[in-house]
This record gives sequence, structure tokens and C-alpha cells, in this order.
Amino acid sequence: MTDQLITEIKSHLNELVQDWASLDQLKSGHVFLLGCSTSEVAGERIGTSGSEQIAETIFTELQVLKQQTGVELAFQCCEHLNRSLVVERMVMEKYNLTRVAAVPIPGAGGSMAAYAYRHMDDPVLVESISAHAGMDIGDTFIGMHLKSVAVPVRLSRKNIGKAHVTAAYTRPKLIGGQRAVYQIPDSSGDTCE
Repeated sequence: MTDQLITEIKSHLNELVQDWASLDQLKSGHVFLLGCSTSEVAGERIGTSGSEQIAETIFTELQVLKQQTGVELAFQCCEHLNRSLVVERMVMEKYNLTRVAAVPIPGAGGSMAAYAYRHMDDPVLVESISAHAGMDIGDTFIGMHLKSVAVPVRLSRKNIGKAHVTAAYTRPKLIGGQRAVYQIPDSSGDTCE
């Protein structure tokens, strides 16, 4: 791992963190999901060259996002742990999430999730989550863990290191269709004809 790549990753993440902070979509207590292949960041095929140094850099930079916005972080594991998630115990309790009995390691869970698990305050692994927003570094497919409806975010960067980056926040579903009218009923209580 070169110092130049680590410097580049820090710079890229700093830019993306500022993008997220300026969007005004993240609120204190929201869950921000990260899916990340450190192999892809290094320019290798997903699952082949995990890097603790890259994971540490990303984890550290995401702490800035947490401090600036008040979000709680969730880190998605790889498919070997069924894309379970590393979260703080208080997030599991707050959102009534189902805990699973595994500990992510670089070869089963991925370097990013394994690093997060070792460096969070009180980490647990949960089966699934409905996150408010998220970022996918290296095409790890985080969509299964986002609330409906996902709204793509166009960030100023499309990569971190060599990895492709996509992102989304979520909004409430729009329901009712053309006939739905959202107004206060008149005094008779009848608004339909």
C-alpha cells in the first residue's frame, strides 16, 4: 500500500463527506450505511486483496461525517456473512434489530466490516437494517439495506481510490395516486364526492 494511495483516499473521502454534509439530508440519529470493498479501492477485484490500512482510513474519515451530522454508522459485511451489518449495540436496541452470532473477519465479512467491528465502542452484528442513507464503495450492493424509497445522490466524485462510488438517501413513499387529496375535511367530515 502506497502512502500516495492513502493520501488520495483521504482526499476523496473528505470531499464526499463535505458533499453529504452540505446536502442537508442526514439528521442526527439517522443510520448511514457503508458498503465497501477495500480490494476495489486498491484497484483489485472485490474479495481478493482486502486492506486494513484502507479500512482504517475510510473508518477514520467517516467519523468526521458522524461528528458533523450526528448519524449512526452501519458497515455492511460481504456475502460470506449474508451482508449482515456492524452497528453499535445502542443502534440495534433503538431500531429493534435482530442480532446474529458471528464476528466479521477479513476473509468472512470483509476488511472494512472487520475493522469497524474492532474499533467501534460496543459493536454487534445484525441481520438487516433499513438505513436512511448510504454510500457504496466498490459496487457492494447496499440497496437491500436502504429504506424505501431510495433517491440517488450525485456526489462530486465517482470514485474513491480505484473503486466506483454510488450513494443514496431515502424519502417516504408517495401513496394514493391521482385521486388522493391531502386536506383537512370540512365540518361534515366528508371530502369525497
